[in-house]
Amino acid sequence: MKTSLASALIVSTALVAGAASSASAQSLPQPVQDALYAALDDEYHAQAFYAAVMGKFGEARPFSNIIRAEQQHAAMVANLLQSYGLSVPANPYTTGAKALEPVPASLQEACSVGISAEIANVALYDEQLLPAVSGYGNVSFVMQRLRDASEDKHLPAFERCASGQMGQGGQGKGQGQGKGQGHGQGSGKGPGYSQGYGQGHGGQGRGWRHAS
Repeated sequence: MKTSLASALIVSTALVAGAASSASAQSLPQPVQDALYAALDDEYHAQAFYAAVMGKFGEARPFSNIIRAEQQHAAMVANLLQSYGLSVPANPYTTGAKALEPVPASLQEACSVGISAEIANVALYDEQLLPAVSGYGNVSFVMQRLRDASEDKHLPAFERCASGQMGQGGQGKGQGQGKGQGHGQGSGKGPGYSQGYGQGHGGQGRGWRHAS
């Protein structure tokens, strides 16, 4: 992960730990609890879908990078829940308790789903989760970081993928022979992945990360 995300995780974890002693003596209002569980479910859903994409297409970017961020985000929310004495459920999308949508036929389509998901995620935080936790500084701090990661990091990465600017990379081999004063021959080639599939932000995107 990038330094900025790692730093945010360290700082937010420290804030949660510092609040744990006092938070355990409190009970969170139900709307704040609901917001935390909605955020955790959102991260769980993203993790499960992105893992399914990699199960079909391999360790393809940006999914291989973003799934690690989603795992960190889920851990941040789980830490908050535990600091308030609340239980942390297992991921229902990996246990089969909740259904996971099918993986699209191409990596570019999967990236387009990612675009819609991250846009929906920003709206979820702006319209529902952040207003619900206002007044709880440590909770708001973590949720703001999760919201900003979707808009500033994940969304641009999926947009690059959907437009064909990001691929799985190429592999190259080279062989060379030389003798005397540096005479030699060499050749190398590697396949790359550069096809693109683009969809805009608006319209009828599949925003599966909205919580009901």
